[in-house]
Amino acid sequence: TAAQVKELRERTGLGMMECKKSLVENDGDIEKAIDALRKSGQAKAAKKSGRIAAEGLVCVKLAEDRSKAIILEINCETDFVARDENFLSFTQEILQVAFESSVTNITDLMNSELEAKRQALIQKIGENVSVRRIEALEAKAESTLSSYVHNNNRIAVIVDINGGDAELGKNLAMHIAAFNPMVMNAEQVPEAIVAKERDIFMAQANDSGKPADVVEKMVAGRIGKFLKEVSLMNQAYVINPDISVGDLLKQANASMNSFTRFEVGEGIEKETVDFAAEVMAQAQSSN
Repeated sequence: TAAQVKELRERTGLGMMECKKSLVENDGDIEKAIDALRKSGQAKAAKKSGRIAAEGLVCVKLAEDRSKAIILEINCETDFVARDENFLSFTQEILQVAFESSVTNITDLMNSELEAKRQALIQKIGENVSVRRIEALEAKAESTLSSYVHNNNRIAVIVDINGGDAELGKNLAMHIAAFNPMVMNAEQVPEAIVAKERDIFMAQANDSGKPADVVEKMVAGRIGKFLKEVSLMNQAYVINPDISVGDLLKQANASMNSFTRFEVGEGIEKETVDFAAEVMAQAQSSN
């Protein structure tokens, strides 16, 4: 009956036709229909788990006394699902468990109960869901943590600073979200990266036809500019570009110990789909 289909939809979160089909196949027995859907759903979830999940969200949970924080990335396949209430609820549950346990090893964190919930969520929303990375941070005796989450939970930052206040910490985290520094200080940039940039700048400068000594000065200037752009302390402060982040900290009689920045999907190779070719292939297979 329509009432049975409605009840099954409410209990499983699945589509009307899938619920109706399962009820017909199980002689209208809702409990048997649920079991059948779970069995088929587990198979579907396993298949979906192989798909690339490069969307999703990052989030932070910060202790009230700013002594402890968790930063987390959970992925799905589309930004539409990243706003789904079921996905958001699952994310908050994972965040809370990680915060309470301080467990950041995903294999250890995803116990049988949480993994079953992940599989059920995959079945319900029809997309792969992956808990990608978690980091726990604890402030030192003389420091405090601050956080900032930006752009619909696509970028999250935690900073650990000595001195200053909560507003300074949040503003620094906001700056890091916007400017994405590679390191805190210029001398921390790996030599291999500096050498690669120098080779690129040298090739560009040599094409100018200028004398060797001029080319060397040009390259040195570009390397200096590059190091300034990628090191946090040398970057122009986002709220007041007339001063650097390093100057800001000095003015506040503060210093930074570390920062952690997560951005959704960074480093994941996204699958590119040729929709025209996909539609053509489907059309040919149906003929």
